[in-house]
Formats: sequence, C-alpha cells, structure tokens
Amino acid sequence: MLSEALDRLNRDQEGAAKVFKQLRFNDQQIFTLSEGFINELHIGFSGTMGAMFLKELVNKTSRGLQGRALKSKSAGGILYGYDVAHEAGLNGMIERGGRKINEAQAKVVQWIFTAYAHGESPAAQTKTLNAENVPAPNGGAWGPSTIYGNRERGTGILNNKLYIGPQIWNRLRYIKNPETGKRVSRINPEEQWVITEVPDLRVIDQGLWDRVKAL
Repeated sequence: MLSEALDRLNRDQEGAAKVFKQLRFNDQQIFTLSEGFINELHIGFSGTMGAMFLKELVNKTSRGLQGRALKSKSAGGILYGYDVAHEAGLNGMIERGGRKINEAQAKVVQWIFTAYAHGESPAAQTKTLNAENVPAPNGGAWGPSTIYGNRERGTGILNNKLYIGPQIWNRLRYIKNPETGKRVSRINPEEQWVITEVPDLRVIDQGLWDRVKAL
C-alpha cells in the first residue's frame, strides 16, 4: 500500500495498528513517501503523535467556538428558524457566526408551539406538516422526534431555548464509541455551558413557552 504519510491512513493509534496488522496478515506492506516502509515502531510513534495532534486540534477548535459563543455568535450549525447573516466587523473583516430570523421557518416554529399548547401531539403535527409539504430542518420529511427532541439535552423544536432569546453553547459533547465507531452525545456540567442573551432572535413569547414547558 502506498500513501503520502502514515497519518493519511489513520491518525488513531488503534486504527493504524489494525490496518498494519491486516496488511501484514495478507503479506503486504505499507510504504509512505514520508517514512518509507512502515514497521511496528512507526505505528507506535506515529499513532501517538497523531492522537496528540487530534487532541490539540479539538482543543483549538473548541477555544475558537467558545470565543464565538461569548460574542453571541453561532458556534455550531444554523438552527431551524434562522439563516446565516455574516457581518462586517470594526476592522472591515467579515465576522462569521451571525444569524437572522428566517420568517417562513419562524412561522412554522410558532405554529408548532401554539398547536402543542392546544393539545396537538407532535405525531399529529408531523402529519399536518408533511401533508402540506413543509420541508423539515434536514430538508426531508418531519418526524415526531424532530419536534419533541430530548428535554434534558435541549434538542428538538420544543426545547430550543434560542427561540426565547438565550443561546446555550457547550451543553453537549460528542465522543466516539470505540466499539461501534458512532458518535454519542454526553451532557456537560452546567458550569461549562456558555449562555449569552440574543433577544433579537426571539420568535416565541415567554407565555407560550411557559405553557408548552408546563405540558
């Protein structure tokens, strides 16, 4: 197998070792333009360095996102009900992370909250939205979980506090399950959350929010 460098195959030490063992089992070798023919020493050293690089990259990314969150900017994907709105900063450079209300989507959010407050279940709401061909947040069809989400994790339309003003960043962290390779979410301690007020992004009045939360 030919590669530019060993970290192009896999930066995870265990993953690189697995590829190496499988190729050795098949009487094949790895040759990289950076290290030449790869042996066990390369796997151990390069895997460790790759893991350290990834950890530092995650830390740098997190610090950058935290800086955006503290400025009340978006530190993640744009949520349903909002559009991207980049703005020019004081230095004339474009500042990323700006948002503005998407009026059409905001009306859908308001309808969902109002209908739920009047006793209409998320399952019934999804039937109505899909029958009227209203695109879901992912562009496809609506499902009940998109609306009710998870209250503890703050997910789902009915649990999104940005609709009443406060932005919460770093509520969740995502880690990869080593057995399945899939990412799973974990709730961070509240003292690690970054909460900022963005009243101009409110689309649900407090009374309606409170009625829905009581239900």
